[in-house]
Amino acid sequence: MPKYLLADIGSTYTKLTAVDLGKGDIIGTARHYTTVNTDVRIGYEKAFALLAEKTHVMEYDKVFASSSAAGGLKMAAIGLVEELTVEAAKRVCLGAGGKVNLVYSHHITKKDAESIRDGDIDIVLLAGGTDGGNEDCVLYNARMLGEAGVKIPVVYAGNRACQDQIQAIFKEYNIRGWICDNVMPRLNVLNIESARKVIQSIFMNNITEAKGIKKIETEFAEGIVPTPYAVLKAAELLSRGYADETGLGEIVVIDIGGATTDFYSVCSGMPKQANVFVHGLEEPFAKRTVEGDLGMRYSAPGIIKNLSDETIKKYREQGIDLLREAEFRHSRPAFLPRDERDEYVDSVLAKLCVDIATSRHVGTFSTVYTPLGVMHYQTGKDLSEVKYIVGTGGVIIYDRHAYDILKSALYDAGKPTELRPRKPAFLLDGDYLTSAMGLLGRHHPEIALRIMKKRFRKIVGNDYESAK
Repeated sequence: MPKYLLADIGSTYTKLTAVDLGKGDIIGTARHYTTVNTDVRIGYEKAFALLAEKTHVMEYDKVFASSSAAGGLKMAAIGLVEELTVEAAKRVCLGAGGKVNLVYSHHITKKDAESIRDGDIDIVLLAGGTDGGNEDCVLYNARMLGEAGVKIPVVYAGNRACQDQIQAIFKEYNIRGWICDNVMPRLNVLNIESARKVIQSIFMNNITEAKGIKKIETEFAEGIVPTPYAVLKAAELLSRGYADETGLGEIVVIDIGGATTDFYSVCSGMPKQANVFVHGLEEPFAKRTVEGDLGMRYSAPGIIKNLSDETIKKYREQGIDLLREAEFRHSRPAFLPRDERDEYVDSVLAKLCVDIATSRHVGTFSTVYTPLGVMHYQTGKDLSEVKYIVGTGGVIIYDRHAYDILKSALYDAGKPTELRPRKPAFLLDGDYLTSAMGLLGRHHPEIALRIMKKRFRKIVGNDYESAK
């Protein structure tokens, strides 16, 4: 029967998953430290050898891959108004599996354009103006990018009325430009699919630049997609279901890595009470946010920067110097806990990642007193009735405190305005399957969905059982 190999070349580890389509299940998994500083093929081949020892399979009918090596897909977002078109542009980048490294609003400066040119950026998303609205800003910004000599791909997703002029500017300055639909054709209305597809295509065809990626890419059936995009697709499939195979309903997926903490919500997020009005930009049903300053290894110091002096002092009184521990892990990205104390410190850092990432992702509730009476407003998504929280990433998978880590996403009386989940069940992706099932789901969604429902385990304290 056909056998597929699904690879995720991460910034820290390369994970492989073998699937037997006839059995409709995985037949083995393996991982090895990603040799990103030398040649990623070395780590991939060592992971493959480990997998072969388990499965005795040396050849596969097809191999699909995702990657976040070399920092993943790094983007700059340029828009008109920060709260609207800039935010819309950021959501396109995140939905495509990217990480937004630079954000600009209104007219960019010469220095801004040079920062994009000289920075570690893969793609620029240029937006601004509703269809038929402001034209001056996007045309000015396009010329500034051209005059600065920006050579990386530029995706234009702004005012439709400017497309011909933008195309002429791309040609005049030899900009590698793409034109797609406006990300915000009308006020507060999002239209991200066209730009997302263009960004995905550019990533797959042009910019997988970790050492050795270009050579290893020839082994994969469809090039390489960003790992966060694969995870988002898996989350959507698990939530919505496929054909006669039911999904789990509204879910959250939290992926804690060495460099980032990614938070995915798949739900409408609309108000749960009739007297609440939605304020601000339209929210996507499947939403991703990535916190580049929250990670267990590379980005561990960023966790501490988000803490109050009181919180740092509280842990110091417990014998944990969070700053020292974070710096230690930052300088040793391959570090694994040596004893129970190391494991406990990791769980503390992971809980902080989840708590901060949740606060940044969820919507908020506010009450305003007006001459017409009391008005209630919701900004962002209401996750209070989410049914499941799925945890993935090394610290959650291997830590005995997984339940406590994920509980950090729940409603907190100390943050009463945040619309956090209240009574979800908890699931553990104990085999690093989420990104793999996102890849498999593009071709065999029913099998990918069944595997997730079978393999993801419910967490109740320290006990586990199948999600199905």
